[in-house]
Amino acid sequence: MIRSKSDIESIKLNKFFMAILKILQYPDERLHTVAAPVAQVTDKIRLFIKDLAETMYAAPGIGLAATQVDVHERVIVIDTSETHDQLLVLINPEIIASNGISDYEEGCLSVPGIYGKVRRAESITVTALNTEGESFVLDADGLLAVCIQHEMDHLAGKVFVEYWSRLKQMRTLARLKKKQRSVM
Repeated sequence: MIRSKSDIESIKLNKFFMAILKILQYPDERLHTVAAPVAQVTDKIRLFIKDLAETMYAAPGIGLAATQVDVHERVIVIDTSETHDQLLVLINPEIIASNGISDYEEGCLSVPGIYGKVRRAESITVTALNTEGESFVLDADGLLAVCIQHEMDHLAGKVFVEYWSRLKQMRTLARLKKKQRSVM
């Protein structure tokens, strides 16, 4: 659960000033780059967060990590709301507690059209900075907990399909390559 309403960043998106960023596609090696911590939350970072959120909403998706757009800093945007108006921004997120285990069907904007089960913590407690550089703590479960863990994997240079068996990964890669050939 969210400990205070200010924990969720509601960034108003002004489409005139936003940029849709290119989302890297698996197996692009840049997806394996480990993101560095954000040293200071600046206007440049806040502008990037707006662009990242705009990209996520346009895709459409419910989460996006900076690594997925070839920016290797620890920034995540998430919106699991049905109305797509409750943007959660996590800068330098760290999981400080987790409970339970759950298998959840996941997809990814970097692995389009591919879905599969991944085992993750059922609930987590995460600490992060908001867009003002203030630290906060967030308790999450269900879809939000899964999404946070999924996006944090991207910051660590890991894609969700890499939790699967080698055989399933090879089949997935073959499907993606076949799909790319048919688009060309």
